[in-house]
Amino acid sequence: MSTDPQITARAGTAERTTAAPASRPSLDFRAGRWIEHWNPEDATQWEREGRAIARRNLAWSIFAEFLGFVVWQLWSIVVVSLPAAGFKFDTSQAFWLISMPSLVGATLRIPYTFMVSRFGGRNWTIVSALLLLIPTVGLAVCVANPSTPFWAMLAVAGLAGFGGGNFASSMANITFFFPAKEKGWALGLNAAGGNLGAAVSQLAVPIVVSLTAVVVTGAAGTGSTLAMAGLMWVPFIVIAAFGAWRRMDNLSNAKGDLAGSLAALREPHLWVVAFLYIGTFGSFIGFGGVFPKLIHDIFPAYSSFALGPAALSLAFLGPLVGSLSRPYGGRLADRFGGARITVASFATMAVVTLALIATLPVKNFWLFLVLFLALFAASGIGNGSTYRMIPVIFARASRAARAGAAPSYTARLSSAALGLISAIGAYGGFAIPQLLGASSTATGSYVPAFYGFVGAYVLMLVVSWACYLRRGSTVARMGA
Repeated sequence: MSTDPQITARAGTAERTTAAPASRPSLDFRAGRWIEHWNPEDATQWEREGRAIARRNLAWSIFAEFLGFVVWQLWSIVVVSLPAAGFKFDTSQAFWLISMPSLVGATLRIPYTFMVSRFGGRNWTIVSALLLLIPTVGLAVCVANPSTPFWAMLAVAGLAGFGGGNFASSMANITFFFPAKEKGWALGLNAAGGNLGAAVSQLAVPIVVSLTAVVVTGAAGTGSTLAMAGLMWVPFIVIAAFGAWRRMDNLSNAKGDLAGSLAALREPHLWVVAFLYIGTFGSFIGFGGVFPKLIHDIFPAYSSFALGPAALSLAFLGPLVGSLSRPYGGRLADRFGGARITVASFATMAVVTLALIATLPVKNFWLFLVLFLALFAASGIGNGSTYRMIPVIFARASRAARAGAAPSYTARLSSAALGLISAIGAYGGFAIPQLLGASSTATGSYVPAFYGFVGAYVLMLVVSWACYLRRGSTVARMGA
C-alpha cells in the first residue's frame, strides 16, 4: 500500500468526491490556499468542515480589519500632540490632517469591494494588511522632524485611508464564507471588531507615547517619541499579514457583482439610505476623529494633567460606546423596525447636540463627556438600524419596481447596496471635521457647526419618516 502523501491526498480527495452526490461536490483544496466547491448552504459540508474554516477566516479578518481602523484613526490623536512636538499648524491645517484619512478611506471602499473577487480574500487580506505599513512608518518619519512640510504630512495622513478601505474588502470576503442564517452574526462581529480599532487607537497611542517619553527623556513630553504612534503598530501588522498568509483561504466562487452595483446605483433608495448612513456612520467616524481635538481645544486642562497627552485617552470612550451600541441598534430594529429606530436615533442625536450647545458655556468637562457619549451611542444604534434596513428595503422596492423579480436579483442588489452605502456613509468622516474647522476659523467657535449638525439630523429624521414610515409610502408596510 502506497504511503506517498501526495497519492494519499489525491486518493482522499477522490474518495470524498465519489462519496458526495454529484450536486454537492466535496471541497477541493488547491495550491495557494484556494478552495473549490465552497457552499455554506450545504448543511453536510458546513457541519463537516465548512464552519471551522469560516470561523478561522473570520478571526483573522477581524484582526486585520481592526488594525485597519487603528491606522485610519491614528491622526485623530496624533494631531493633538503635534504642537508639543514642535509643529506650527493652524486650525484649518489640523482639521485637514484629521479629515484626509476619511476622505481617502471612503473613496477606497469602492474599489476595495471588488478586490476579493479579483485576487482572493486571503491574498487581498495579506496585501491590504501590508499596505498599512506605509502610513504607519510614514507617520513615524514625518512627526520625528518638526520641519516636515504640511503637504508631506497631509499626503501621509491620506495614506492612512488604506485602513478605511479595508472594511469594504473584509466585509465582502466574509459574506461568502457563511450561510444566510449566520451571515448577520458573522458580519456583525466583523464590523464591530473593526470599529473597536478606533477606540483602541485613541486609548493606546497617547499612553504609549507618554510612557516612551518618560523612559527616554525622563519627562512627560512628546518630541521625537511621537513617532511611536506609528511604529507601535508595525509588529501587529506583520502578524496580521503572516496570519492571513498561513491561516486564511481564497474561495474560487467569490465573484464580484459589477452588474449588481450598477443596478443598485440606479435605485433611488440607495441614495436615500446612503444619505441616512452619512448621518449615522458618518457621525460615528467623524466625531471619533475630532473628539480628541475638541477635548484639547475646549478643555485644555484635561490634556495636560497626569501623564500629559495620555489624559486624552478618555477620547477612546466615544468610539468604544459607538462600536458597542451598534449591535443593539440591529437588535432593536429586528423588534421594532429599522425605520423607527433610525428616526429615534436622529431625534436623540439632535436633542443631545442641542444640549451640548446649551452646556458649553458651563465648561464642565464631565457633562461634556457624558453628552458626547450619548451622541456616540445614538449614532451607533443608528448604524445598526440603518444597515438592517438595507436588505429589506431593496428586496421589497426592487420587487415593486420589477414585478416578479427573482430572489437572486434582489439578493445581488442588496449585497451591492451594502458595499456602496458603506462607502458613501464614510464621507461623513471627512465632512464633520471640515465643518468644525471652518466654523472655528470663521467664528472662533464650534457652535455654528453644531447647529448645522442639528439641522442635518432633523432633515434626516424627516427623510426617514417620509420614505419609510409615512403611511402610503412605497415601503411603509414592509417592516424596514
